[in-house]
Amino acid sequence: MEEAEASFAHMGLDARLLQAVAELGWAKPTAVQEAAIPLALEGKDLLCRAKTGSGKTGAFALPLLQRILSAKAAPSVSAQAVRALVLVPTRELGRQAVRMLRQLASHCARHVRLADVSGSDDLSAQRPILMEKPDVVVGTPSRILAHLQAHNLCLQDSLELLVLDEADLLFSFGFEDDLKRLLCHLPKIYQTFLMSATFNEDVQALKELVLHNPVTLKLQESQLPDSSQLSQYQIRCETEEDKFLLLYALLKLSLVRGKVILFVSAIDRCYRLKLFLEQFSIPACVLNSELPVQSRCHIITQFNKGFYDYIVATDEQHLAEPEVVRQGKRKKGTKAAKGKESGAARGIDFENVSAVINFDFPPSVESYIHRAGRTARANNPGTVLTFVSCSESAQLATIEAALVGDSSAITLQPYQFQMEEIEGLRYRCRDAMRSVTKQAIKEARLREIKEELLNSEKLKTYFEDNPRDLNLLRHDQPLHPAIIKPHLRNVPEYLVPSSLQAVARPLISKRKRRKPLPPRTKGQQNPLRSFKYTKQKSQNPAKRKKT
Repeated sequence: MEEAEASFAHMGLDARLLQAVAELGWAKPTAVQEAAIPLALEGKDLLCRAKTGSGKTGAFALPLLQRILSAKAAPSVSAQAVRALVLVPTRELGRQAVRMLRQLASHCARHVRLADVSGSDDLSAQRPILMEKPDVVVGTPSRILAHLQAHNLCLQDSLELLVLDEADLLFSFGFEDDLKRLLCHLPKIYQTFLMSATFNEDVQALKELVLHNPVTLKLQESQLPDSSQLSQYQIRCETEEDKFLLLYALLKLSLVRGKVILFVSAIDRCYRLKLFLEQFSIPACVLNSELPVQSRCHIITQFNKGFYDYIVATDEQHLAEPEVVRQGKRKKGTKAAKGKESGAARGIDFENVSAVINFDFPPSVESYIHRAGRTARANNPGTVLTFVSCSESAQLATIEAALVGDSSAITLQPYQFQMEEIEGLRYRCRDAMRSVTKQAIKEARLREIKEELLNSEKLKTYFEDNPRDLNLLRHDQPLHPAIIKPHLRNVPEYLVPSSLQAVARPLISKRKRRKPLPPRTKGQQNPLRSFKYTKQKSQNPAKRKKT
């Protein structure tokens, strides 16, 4: 007898939650949701590892909301109190978690109050929200601890559920001390969900701190979708110039279409790539850790809505200042750098990304997995293209070995592209690279920070009153600190390789071509030959001299 297919309806969830699930288009639970939700509803502590994009947020959000609704439906009426706390490593992930919780609670919004205190607002500005005792509070460990110490929040007598989302990042982002101090403000008994994409030493340390006899869910699933959903390619680039040339050809000839995330190794590289693409009138946004959090979230929101197609980003580990490491341990008290909150490779939901391009090679297997996890989400197809230099062959072999496992199949297929075919574009690529100097990169970085700070602070109140106008604020405008050469804007047809003309869609010049003159009919005179030149009479020399 075949087992019945898993469904949310058989999990004992409230009808209002099931209605919200249906509106989100969740036809059936993912593997992690199918395993975690029933155990969570039984009151078990959970240590859950699942790949990026597998539905971990829904796996903890549904039992969390179910527990609150059950408590409020109990015969004995209880006072309003903070029953659930969700800890996240970044502000962006905090907003993302709250958005998901609000969508799932859309049909019971009157009964479930949510508060996001992960933002950069003053504690005094957030105090009135917390004094109303929302059912669920979401924030970073440092912000929650600050509110507890300021007596804006009290959890000692009311907390029933603690969630640590993206737990493997909490310690690496410098929240170890904050977490330990925060736990002193919690009751002795509460349920805990620890959600993570990987199991590392930090997760093991967290497990010992917060979990009590947990059920460990280590799903036997591939870390990335299979080849039917995710196509993975690698292409060899002998020089740095080859990487820029290849990217120029892929984007300008529309060989890669749809929304694309370009991953590089450092913030300066982000701006170098953005300015390089500007030379060819290809707009792109930089997800820079130095920008205000409102700007970063707005960039992601507009990217998801399709306002622009290209984002240049870095891994989260490259956004931090180097930590002091002694004998394999982090120095105690080391705080996370400001930039740690905007790594695009982890956690943040980018929607409908058609391709990820690893312009700079990922520094580790985990980094590759998290980068690739930005595409091919929610059963959508996706592509990952990795540029590999001659010195990175060993790292490529390591990543392939980790992804293939026991299978003998090649994970990263060679990208069938002949660099010789785009040699005609190389001189244009060199022109653009010469224009992007170190000084231009520095000026672009400072200029964008100043402009975004202005938009973030001065226009914040205006946009709150006029939310529709927020769509007009774009983040992919050209910075123009480098000299823009107009002739690079369009690709002449004669430079497009003959083998690519059938698939390429270059932005050729929109000037109207001159129509050839119609052939002369028999007997029609050539207008140039029929022109008669009449010599003018010379003026009187005396008069000419006089004038």
